[in-house]
Amino acid sequence: MDTSHPSRAPSPAPSTVPAHRLTELDWLRVIAFGLLILYHSGMFYVSWDWHVKSPRLIPALEAWMLWLNPWRMSLLFAISGAATALMLGRDGRDAGDGGPGVGVGRLIRARSGRLLLPLLLGMTVVVPPQAYLEVVEKLHYGGSYLDFLKLYFQAYHGFCRGDDCLSLPTWNHLWFLPYVWAYTVIVLMAVATSRRWMSSPAWGQVVSGGRLLWVPWLLFAIARQHLLERFPTTHDLTHDWYQHAVYGAMFLLGFVLFGSRDDRHGAWEAARRLRWVALIGFIAVQLLSQALTDAWRASQGEHFADWFLMAMRALNAGKQWLPIVAALGWGRQLLADRDSPMLRWLTLAVFPFYIVHQTATVIAGHLLAPLQLPLAVEACLLVAITALACLLVAGLAMRVPVLRPWMGMGPARKRKSPVPCGTGLLGSSY
Repeated sequence: MDTSHPSRAPSPAPSTVPAHRLTELDWLRVIAFGLLILYHSGMFYVSWDWHVKSPRLIPALEAWMLWLNPWRMSLLFAISGAATALMLGRDGRDAGDGGPGVGVGRLIRARSGRLLLPLLLGMTVVVPPQAYLEVVEKLHYGGSYLDFLKLYFQAYHGFCRGDDCLSLPTWNHLWFLPYVWAYTVIVLMAVATSRRWMSSPAWGQVVSGGRLLWVPWLLFAIARQHLLERFPTTHDLTHDWYQHAVYGAMFLLGFVLFGSRDDRHGAWEAARRLRWVALIGFIAVQLLSQALTDAWRASQGEHFADWFLMAMRALNAGKQWLPIVAALGWGRQLLADRDSPMLRWLTLAVFPFYIVHQTATVIAGHLLAPLQLPLAVEACLLVAITALACLLVAGLAMRVPVLRPWMGMGPARKRKSPVPCGTGLLGSSY
């Protein structure tokens, strides 16, 4: 465990990165969304339910995707919380100065536009092809796409398999946007009431010693124990209480602990110091969880005793938090102050990528499957077509001003500084 170096090496010259940006967050966001795009490409080939499916599954993918499942979205919520705090610090003086809610209302309005306009575009233009191809493949719907759109905008709920009915209109993969928006509004309203809770010394106690590893783990274990079975995942915002407990907590922890460039509570340094422990711990917990589950199934079948489920919920909570600490710690160690033209371009492009990628994957998968190409060729084409569609849409959005707000981008600005400001999904230009 490396404790001999400070979290940021001294620089002989002033950094070109403004004080309201953390390039490690930019890099982690880009990496996380890259993994998400690959993950959704993989969903076409695994046995888990998805919008469209390949007739030729690749079971080996499931084992690898299970390593991402517990934390891939949680990391994005933690990054979003940190980015929101950094933007608040820019627009409302110091986000922890204990002063009045200067800039809070302006930031809520800005985030609402940046998140809800793309959601509206997504639900009306981007997502409907996914829903159409889903009913074509699963229910053998024979109507045209225009026929389907009439039903879609009439909120038709008759596409059912047993008790499982498709709710229309839908936001599918864009569920992340209303969730981030809701957490943003709630936290910023709390900030408008008082900012003192953000700078409370109690937060420093959460990260001191090794508490950053086990205190949030304990909280997520409690949530799994009491909410997981009662509130299955729905992504419908209003009934998704277990996921709100997890994602809302991730957003809040990111906002308070990792949302200051001066590392007010010492969380960044703690994550950097504990990065190896968190990474190795996550690997150990993942392997132990799988081994225990396999051993139980081999000896007892699929009926799990209550005590075993309780123990596994507590253990599996570590898979939700330890990789977050590892990602943030390694991000601080390797990616801090690592700005570049590529990062600035990706920071702008990542939101359009996120909006369109799943629709591109669904359409490409539906069209490629009947061709019966060699499986490796088909899979590579699926990823390549998705990437090309993302690049085309991002490039178009950057060049057509009217599209920018609908793709989560701010207005184009001419700046002398090489570092742009303020245009990303999670506050990528805070």
